[in-house]
Amino acid sequence: MSAQAAASRRPWLIYALTTVVLWGVWGALSGVAAKNGFPETLVYVVWALTMIPPAVFVLARTGWKLDRTPRAIIYGMLIGLLGAGGQMLLFHTLTVGPAYYIFPIISLSPVITIALSFALLRERTGALGALGIVLALIALPLFDLSFGQGSSGGLGWFVQALLIMAAWGLQAYFMKIANDSVSAESIFFYMMVGALLLIPVAWSMTDWSQPINLGWEGTGVTAAIQILNAIGALTLVFAFRYGKAIVVAPLTNAGAPLVTAVLSLAFAGVVPGPLKIVGLVLALVASLLLVLEPERDTLPRTP
Repeated sequence: MSAQAAASRRPWLIYALTTVVLWGVWGALSGVAAKNGFPETLVYVVWALTMIPPAVFVLARTGWKLDRTPRAIIYGMLIGLLGAGGQMLLFHTLTVGPAYYIFPIISLSPVITIALSFALLRERTGALGALGIVLALIALPLFDLSFGQGSSGGLGWFVQALLIMAAWGLQAYFMKIANDSVSAESIFFYMMVGALLLIPVAWSMTDWSQPINLGWEGTGVTAAIQILNAIGALTLVFAFRYGKAIVVAPLTNAGAPLVTAVLSLAFAGVVPGPLKIVGLVLALVASLLLVLEPERDTLPRTP
């Protein structure tokens, strides 16, 4: 079965691949804000605000049917705060630890999602899917692993990196659980609310003593880039709605860096190092295996 035929039969795959493309392009452009004099903390503020248009759009398509049950609110806010809280913690972690160790640790967040989905949701996949998951998990750290100089900042950064990894792994797991009883549109709406609630934190973390480009090249360009991230988050929710977390998580987490690396090579002439090249090859093979793996039933959950 070709990848195109697989996508036409499985809606989760269309949403997952859309996330891969959007996040891949976003990743390739994410460094523009810093180059334009726009700090990461304000990037978060802009990103949170760009969550509003897609949230409003999908709610409007459903006739403004927002699930207001306690279950929907708890799940949606939990998912939103885990994602946004992890991002907030990342800002601080990068100031006290080496990015070349922090990002490989964080990139292993699908391990949490896969373990929980395997054990608690009883999700299973075939031989191709299992091999794809393993290759994706091996590839993920290689995308960010590079060796350079930097202060270790003690072991505090290591604990914080583990917390971020856990937060994002749990976020994906709860995203899958929530989709069993809450509409994807409502989940994303509450994710937006959770992101907006942390804007004051990001605002307070901003170093206003430094020059900040609040013009179009700063705020405007950042918004244009971050809307890709926001829409990708929306399509990810729908991917978890229709697909297995054990497959969606590694596919999107490995596929997006692959697109980013290819675009960086094509447009910026950035040649990846040996480790990243290995990661690219593994991610490509893993993505193909996950796409081509036939659907398999999830085992019945024990009471």
